[in-house]
Amino acid sequence: MAESWDGNHDPGSPSEESYHLERLHIEPIYDAFICPLTKQVMQDPVTLENGMTFEREAIEKWFKECRDSGRKPVCPLTHRDLKSTELNPSIALRNTIEEWNARNEAAQIDMAHRSLSLGSGEGDIMQALKFVQHLCQKSRSNKHVIRNADLIPMIVDMLKATSRRVRCKALETLLVVVEDDDDNKEIMAEGDNVRTIVKFLSHEQSKERGAAISLLYELSKSESLCEKIGSVSGAILFLVGMASSKSENLVTIEMAENTLENLEKSETNVKQMAESGRLQPLLTLLLEGSSETKLSMAAFLGELVLNNEVKVLVARTVGSSLINIMKHGNMSSREAALKSLNQISSYESSAKILIEAGILPPLVKDLFFVGANQLPMKLKEVSATILANIVNTGYDFDSVPVGSEHQTLVSEEIVHNFLHLISNTGPAIECKLLQVLVGLTSSPITVFNIVSAIKSSAATISLVQFIEAPQKDLRVASIKLLRNLSPHMGQELARCLRGTSGQLGSLIKVISENTGITEEQAAAVGLLADLPERDRGLTRQMLDERVFQLVISRIVSIRQGETRGSRFVTPYLEGLVKLLSRITFVLTDEPDAVALCREQNVAALFIELLQTNGLDNVQMVSAMALENLSQESKNLTKLPEIPKPGFCVSIFPCLSKPPVITGLCKVHRGTCSLRDTFCLLEGQAVDKLVALLDHTNEKVVEASLAAVCTVLDDGVDIEQGVQVLCEAEGIKPILLVLLEKRTETLRRRAVWAVERLLRTEDIAYEISGDPNVSTALVDAFQHGDYRTRQIAERALKHVDRIPNFSGVFPNTG
Repeated sequence: MAESWDGNHDPGSPSEESYHLERLHIEPIYDAFICPLTKQVMQDPVTLENGMTFEREAIEKWFKECRDSGRKPVCPLTHRDLKSTELNPSIALRNTIEEWNARNEAAQIDMAHRSLSLGSGEGDIMQALKFVQHLCQKSRSNKHVIRNADLIPMIVDMLKATSRRVRCKALETLLVVVEDDDDNKEIMAEGDNVRTIVKFLSHEQSKERGAAISLLYELSKSESLCEKIGSVSGAILFLVGMASSKSENLVTIEMAENTLENLEKSETNVKQMAESGRLQPLLTLLLEGSSETKLSMAAFLGELVLNNEVKVLVARTVGSSLINIMKHGNMSSREAALKSLNQISSYESSAKILIEAGILPPLVKDLFFVGANQLPMKLKEVSATILANIVNTGYDFDSVPVGSEHQTLVSEEIVHNFLHLISNTGPAIECKLLQVLVGLTSSPITVFNIVSAIKSSAATISLVQFIEAPQKDLRVASIKLLRNLSPHMGQELARCLRGTSGQLGSLIKVISENTGITEEQAAAVGLLADLPERDRGLTRQMLDERVFQLVISRIVSIRQGETRGSRFVTPYLEGLVKLLSRITFVLTDEPDAVALCREQNVAALFIELLQTNGLDNVQMVSAMALENLSQESKNLTKLPEIPKPGFCVSIFPCLSKPPVITGLCKVHRGTCSLRDTFCLLEGQAVDKLVALLDHTNEKVVEASLAAVCTVLDDGVDIEQGVQVLCEAEGIKPILLVLLEKRTETLRRRAVWAVERLLRTEDIAYEISGDPNVSTALVDAFQHGDYRTRQIAERALKHVDRIPNFSGVFPNTG
């Protein structure tokens, strides 16, 4: 035993291990040191009247058993009766044993000192670590012995051993050494000791992780070590992960949770926890901390990147507190609160919580207030950003008072103030305030208030001028606002753009940029597309500036797959198609428009776009454009020139034969082509339009039916038009539109088409036997508007449901 530990001993339990370690002595053990009852070295020896010596605790237990069993006290060795159970301390023997123990422990500590080396055998290292544990558990005072022997750094070194058993035992030993001992914990704070322990949190072996987290929990009870643990890169992130893990065992999860609670004593740690997704400690400090702490937490919260779920949590927990700081704090506190509120308000659900917490009145006040304690312009920009976030929630802002006289965000006075700020501040805040107006004009409820206020303040020209701003965000915001306004003040916007200020040119320049499809391009083309399509002056200017050629090239580029991957492709394409359709509304009055449509074969392009499945707006607008083009076919078709009869024919008419002219369009009765006269029949478009009559989108059906009806219109051969629809299998879909009665517009158009179809006797005969069609026509006759009832009456006459002499309505053709 003088040279090495008994490394072959493998105790079966902690008590056996303790017994084994008690038996490891450098000096010989004397029989007098051993208690006859416990067979172990005595710590408090006492002597009986017969001179026998025992461990006090053991002999007291013996006497108790005698009393409990009703026997007289006897000596456990001689079994003779004792007159007295008095115990006399054997002081000399106890002192001798203590001196002997001290010499042995000193020798064992020296042995441990030699064994705790990475060069020692695993058995020796394990026995040394077990001895240190035993010594500390035997007496708390022994912990200072371990400290003074400089064993703690050596135990830490064992954490670098290749043996997993040694590493685990070293972690367990360090826990015993530092438990309830602040001095030993201070030693653990030195150097890289804590960093070495933290590394075990990432180990795959759960036993090592569990031992490491138990040790860290004990160390975290020391306030000075809290900072040290938090300063180790990744420590808090690992702990947060373990506390929220579903794969760790419950003890490890609880230990990680308790460790984090201890680490919350440090504000620095609380901020790290927030960065790692554990936000509640920060929110608690923001609610309950000192003024300085609240300021620090609010400022840090404003810098965090939060997911949407966390934004809702923050809004519910500290939203009211942040609003209160924004209202009553000093400038630094208000700045911190505003930055945090800016983060939270960027998600719709959390923004609504802020509205209900009362954020709007102080926010609007901060924007408009001028005087002492007013917000600097950079913070007004933050306020405007928050407001822009909030108005995009779709909340009913007409019901939320924001002013002293119960004004709302859409009250004329408030909107005038917004417009005044927009005209008198810098680009950054102008952009945010324009975004506020974009949000307010996106609602069908509040847009009318904004339009009214803009008109009453004569701000239209000022808003249009922002199209030329050098700042992209400002341009985008202004274009989006103008687009929202265009359905309600389109003529006024068109007049502004037709001027010589260059705004139309600026929009065209944006559309023509070859930098991929951007939000700005989608907004610009959408604005131009939404302006009144029958504004001939604006279309004329677009013709002069070759806008339509640009639009066609962009559409073709997208169709050919040369532009992909942008989330703005769909709105951009929809805007381009609608903008191109403008040219079909001025064909009668603008020869240049007809020439351009022929040159670019626009009709063929719209027929191709009919087949853009999934893009309802593109299909609808394409059908509308084809209706316009088909209407113009009647004016563009070249009617055949019939040769004058010869001299003989003029004298003898019986000799004449009607001239035979081939190659004529049977509907338009002249020479047609898709490119030159926009003939749907020549472009094989009728069957494609018929296919759209069962579309789920009613607007697509309305536009397609209107285009189909052009082959039945006045000025064409209706009988041949009916024949074309028969060949395209279009009769039944038209009847189904009538029967479905999806919208009043569709019913009116379907009644008109059916009346034209019923002029053909064969169709009238076949349909007259269908009670559903008759019922639908009767319903239209009874409940339709005046024009629909007239047409329904004529249709019913065709199927003999109304006698021809009824005369309910005058015959207006």
